[in-house]
Amino acid sequence: MDITDNILPFDIVSPEGKAKALAERVKARRLEMNLTQEGLSVRSGVPLATYRRFERTGKISLDGLLHVAYALDALGDFDQLFASRKYATLDEALQANPTNRKRGKRNE
Repeated sequence: MDITDNILPFDIVSPEGKAKALAERVKARRLEMNLTQEGLSVRSGVPLATYRRFERTGKISLDGLLHVAYALDALGDFDQLFASRKYATLDEALQANPTNRKRGKRNE
């Protein structure tokens, strides 16, 4: 038996951790574009205090994040978020989605 069988992957992160990591990537892009926080705030229309809080904590509204992404020419990056899953085989696709559902199952 391999000793690595019981090790959890390192990519298990909380939503807060993902938000903070996203904020760090946005900050890096801002700096690559040689923009100050104030400059990006003006360019995106997001209030400066809101943008500063985002870089510090990762918290921002979806609307604010979309405006920041637009200002950083990264709006297209959202196209793959929640995109339909790709399957390697037809059998895999059929097992995952036996019918095209229009709504979820009722909670029981």
